[in-house]
Amino acid sequence: MTDPGLLVADVPTLRSRLDAVGYLADDALATALLLAVRMRQPILLEGEPGVGKTEAARALAAALDTPLIRLQCYEGLSSAEALYEWNYPRQLLAIRLAESRGESLRDADLFSEDYLLPRPLLAAISHPGPRPAVLLIDEVDRADDEFEAFLLELLADAAVTIPELGTRTATVPPVAVLTSNRTRDLHDALKRRCLYHWIDYPDTERVAAIVSKRVPESARWLATRVARGVARLRARPDLTKPPGIAEAIDWASALHALGVSVLDTDAADRTLGAVLKYAEDLQTVRRAGLAELVEAEADSDA
Repeated sequence: MTDPGLLVADVPTLRSRLDAVGYLADDALATALLLAVRMRQPILLEGEPGVGKTEAARALAAALDTPLIRLQCYEGLSSAEALYEWNYPRQLLAIRLAESRGESLRDADLFSEDYLLPRPLLAAISHPGPRPAVLLIDEVDRADDEFEAFLLELLADAAVTIPELGTRTATVPPVAVLTSNRTRDLHDALKRRCLYHWIDYPDTERVAAIVSKRVPESARWLATRVARGVARLRARPDLTKPPGIAEAIDWASALHALGVSVLDTDAADRTLGAVLKYAEDLQTVRRAGLAELVEAEADSDA
C-alpha cells in the first residue's frame, strides 16, 4: 500500500496537479483534499449545485493518477444496488447445466466469487492498489436514512459485509469523497466520520479563470464576459435556478461553438438555454430584456 505522504507532497503540489488536470482549487479546498488523502478519512463536500463538488473528486483522482469509482445516489437507492449483485443469468445457466448432468449445486457453489458482480462500493473496497481509488459518493443527500446508516460501516472501517461471503475489508482503503447539495440535513453520525468542507461560489475573476481553463479554445475576453454575465444572472432574486460554474462553462462553449466575436443581445438570446435550464427563468430574463446584461458586460470591458 502506498504511503499517503508519497501520493502528494503538500498543498501547493496538490494545487498544481489539480490545475494541470483543469481544476482550479483554492488553498482551503486543496488543504481539505490533502487531509482526506493523508488521514485516510472520508471528506464531505457541500455547496450549492454547480460549484464544482463532483469535479473536485474527478480532478483528485486524475491528480493522484488513480481510478475514480462513482456512486450516484438517488431516492430509494438500496445497499444491494450500491454494493453488489449476483449474476442471475449465469447462476441459472449453471443450475440447468448441473441438472442436465444429474448433479445438484449447493448454495455455496452458486453464491461464490464466480457469480459476484461488484457495484461501486465493493469495487472501491476491492481495488488492489497500490494507489487508493477515489470513491465518489455523489449527492448523498438524495439517498435515505437507511442508506446513510449502511454507509457508516464502509466509512468507519473501509469494510462491507456480504451475507453470503462475509465481511470484506479493503487492503488499500479508498479516498472517499461525499458530495451534498444540502437538499436535506445529513445525520451527525455520518458527518462525524468525515472531514468537512463547504465550497462557495467563487468570485467573478475566479469564474473567468475556471472558464478559460475548461474551455481553453475560447478567448479570455469571452470567459470574462461569461463570468460577469453569470454573476449578473445570479444576482437576480426571481430565478428558479441561478446558474453555477457548470452553466458558465456550457455558455462559453456554446458561444465559442457559434463563433461569437461580440456578446450582444442576439448572441445572448440564442445561447441563453446553455446557462438557464428552466423555462420560467428563460421567460423571466427575456421578458426583462437582455440589454442591461450586455451593457453591463460592455462597461466591464471599458
